[in-house]
Amino acid sequence: MKIKGIDHIGIAVENIDKAMGFYRKALNLELNGGEDILERHLKVGFIETGNTRLELIESTSNESAIAKYIATKGGGIHHICLAVDNIDEALAQMKKEGYALIDNEPRPGAEGSRIVFIHPKSSGGVLIELKEYANKENQS
Repeated sequence: MKIKGIDHIGIAVENIDKAMGFYRKALNLELNGGEDILERHLKVGFIETGNTRLELIESTSNESAIAKYIATKGGGIHHICLAVDNIDEALAQMKKEGYALIDNEPRPGAEGSRIVFIHPKSSGGVLIELKEYANKENQS
């Protein structure tokens, strides 16, 4: 598995528009794209910060993982996403080495990507997302 770099830091928020008030006013940052991920009941927005982006994640249903996360832990840093060159290879390696996974198969992610999540109990309490871009030339 080859890690291409940190793609983004995911931040759970109750409302992207409300959260952007802080990022605009305090840090002079703007959203650079966003999308709805219907099958996961999420709305995401990306903020460019140089080499690493921030992904604001808002739930669109009380049943989504983000809604449950916010209900139990409040908003804040949710995960760190690492870009990989080959998600299938990365997942096979994780399985072979016996790491706890949330996803046993890649699933669709934002920006046409394929993603998997590694369970925090395997990574020192940090939820790790691995992401393969649809267009691999666009990876970090």
